[in-house]
Amino acid sequence: MRYEQVSGTVFAIVALVQLVRTVLGWPVQVDLFTVPVWFSGVAFLVAGGLALWAFRSAGRQPAKV
Repeated sequence: MRYEQVSGTVFAIVALVQLVRTVLGWPVQVDLFTVPVWFSGVAFLVAGGLALWAFRSAGRQPAKV
């Protein structure tokens, strides 16, 4: 696998987890700070965008052997 494919897969998994948290409203707390659910919506958009970017760039370059 190429770097872009691995990066795209990792970002896609992160985006999926953030989307599930947004939909189900899972609580997250870091030390004394409670992370708002809307933050996961933003994280979903960012991680999803990075995943798309990685997959699109993987398709543009010829594979090196």
